[in-house]
Amino acid sequence: MNLSTEDTALLEELCHQHGISSDKVLKLLEAVREYEFKDRRTGVYDALREILKSKTSQ
Repeated sequence: MNLSTEDTALLEELCHQHGISSDKVLKLLEAVREYEFKDRRTGVYDALREILKSKTSQ
């Protein structure tokens, strides 16, 4: 996902404030984006669930 430097800094600041991983949020956004233009979004919830269950360093 291509975010501007400003957007990346804002995302990291917000994630830090809320105690969540910015890497995980980026993965979630990328997963949603992959399914964005598909006619059917079968599997999007499974993909999101797997990302949420995964361990990431924070």
